[in-house]
Formats: sequence, C-alpha cells, structure tokens
Amino acid sequence: MQKTSAWPLTWVYVCLIVYASLYPFDGWRLQGIAPWGFMWAPWPRYWTVFDVISNVLGYAPFGFFLTLAFRRTWPHLPALILTSFLAAALSWALESLQFFLPARVPSNVDWLLNVAGAWLGGATAALLTWVGALARWSRFRAKWFIGNARGGLVLLALWPVGLLFPAPVAFGLGQVYERLEEAVAEWLQGTPWLEWLPMREVELQPMLQGAEVLCVMLGLLLPCLLAFSLVRTFQQRVLAMLVLLVTGLLASALSATLTYGPVHAWDWTSTEVRAGLVASLFAAALSSLLSRRACLVTALACLVWQLALLNNAATDAYFSLTLQTWEQGRFIRFHGLIQWIGWLWPYAYMAYLMQRLSAAGRLDD
Repeated sequence: MQKTSAWPLTWVYVCLIVYASLYPFDGWRLQGIAPWGFMWAPWPRYWTVFDVISNVLGYAPFGFFLTLAFRRTWPHLPALILTSFLAAALSWALESLQFFLPARVPSNVDWLLNVAGAWLGGATAALLTWVGALARWSRFRAKWFIGNARGGLVLLALWPVGLLFPAPVAFGLGQVYERLEEAVAEWLQGTPWLEWLPMREVELQPMLQGAEVLCVMLGLLLPCLLAFSLVRTFQQRVLAMLVLLVTGLLASALSATLTYGPVHAWDWTSTEVRAGLVASLFAAALSSLLSRRACLVTALACLVWQLALLNNAATDAYFSLTLQTWEQGRFIRFHGLIQWIGWLWPYAYMAYLMQRLSAAGRLDD
C-alpha cells in the first residue's frame, strides 16, 4: 500500500462538499414524507448554466482524487466504478438531508449532475494513469521532494484555494477571532455561561499601514518556507518560490474577479500590498539559503506573528459588504467550499510545523 496525497485531499474535499451541500445548517424541520422522494419527482422547470456547471465541477475534484487514491493504494480494484458508486451514495445522502433544510431544495437533476461530475473527474484520473502521467508524477516527486512530503504538498495545494475567499488583508488567511467571538456569544445567548465568556475590554482597531505591509509579506513568505522544507536543491527552491508567488497573485486576482468583476481583478493591489510583495521577494530570497529545520522554525515564528497581527485587528465595513456578496449571492455554493480553507489553513499549517519539528529523525529524508 503506497502513501499518497490523494487520500487526505479526498477527505478534505468530502468535508467541503458536506458543508457546501448543507449550508446554512439552520431551520431543520420534519415534513412527514420520505426525504428521498426527490428521486422520483418531476424534473425542475427552471435551471441555469451556472447551476449545471457548479454541480458538475463541484464533484469533479472528488472523483479525481478518489480515483487517484484507489489507483495508488489498490491498483487491482475497479477505481472508476467504485468512485461513481460512492459519489452517487454521498450525493444521494446529502440531497436527502437537504429535504430537512428550508433554504435548500433537493433535486434529482442535481444528483445526476453530481454523479456525472464525479465520473468525469474519475475518468480524467484514470486517463492520466493510463497514459503514464501518474508514473511520471511519481518520478518527478521522488526527484523534487523529500520522502515525507505528503502533508506539506497537501497544504501547498490548498493554499491558493483558501485565497479565493475574500480576505480583509491580501494573503492574510486565518483572521477568525472576531467572527469566533461573535459566534460563541450568539450560541451562549440566554444562558448563564454567557457571563463567564471572557470579553475584550476595548474594541479591535483597524490595521495600520505598516502592519498590513508586514502581513502581506508574511502571507507570501509562509508557503515559500514550506516549499523550501520539501524540495531537495537550491535551484528547485528558487523555482518553487517563483511559482508560489505567481500562483498567489493569480488566485487573489481570481477572487477579486469573482467578487467585483473582471475589470476590478487587480484593484486589491494597493500601495501597501505592492510594498508587501517586494518585501516578500527579498525575504523569500534570503530564506532560500536556510536549512530545512531553520525554514520550519522561521515559518512557525512568522505564522504566529501574522496570526497575532490579523486577529488583533478589526475588519472594516467595506469588507463586510464583500462577504455579503459571497454569502448571499450566487457564490453560496463556493462559499462553503473555500471559506473554511481560508480560515483554518494557517492552523493546519501550524499543526504540521509542530509535528515536523517534533518528529524524531532527520528532516532531510
């Protein structure tokens, strides 16, 4: 049995599908009829191209990762058939649960499109395996990355996805304190435990310009430090740094495009952001000379520093309006798929760094 990054990516994507399918998780009610009755209901009269594409593409990565995981772990199993069956079961269960949510409408068309998307993703993975792309990736991975790189590669793959959700500061993932405090206060409203909740004595203040420059620099430096701890040579570090910087820029531009439109794709590049970009180039270039352990230690320090800056600053009203565009508009399907990555990615990164630094043995394997 081979270790592969496809399994953790599959489970992460399953969690995201469940969240997106059942969001907003409130108003559960019973209706007295079978929740799976949508399977025999007439086809909906109205549908949009956006609905079709989002349902197909929503399950395509799940099919791709699951088929790839089966191929890598148990090559003798009929991976595409198993993937299609499991996707059908998962979509059927979630569509049935949507029956109990007033904000969601189960649909047999959605179920069929989800299964089709999973099959399409699985067929793509099977085709890539058949033409030898999987074997070439294995050789590439062995040449470029250390042996225990699976967790780090998963984090690097999820980083640009997290950037798609609007952030109050460019590349500033993990600003959750203010929302968490409000959510806990709301949950405890009307209970005696609310009085025990430690509350801030002063209101959070907007981030200063210098702190914003620093957050932008740290936000771009963090994935570079992770990549430096995974690749084998200095030349590979330089290339990985350039790829990550370009990927971060393009993901942020795509986020602005989805939110405001293509004309405003680069409006987020303020003076502070541009200064942070330049600073990140210098910081990443210097960090490329560090050892793997030094990269991990530096990443941990930078991560704690950035999270402290972000979570001690308030989000402005303009950013709240941006979130409403995502949470109430047509992005509701994508909202559930990426907001948790943007919120939790730094904390998963922190856990990974602590595990790597505390692991016995050398980091250069």
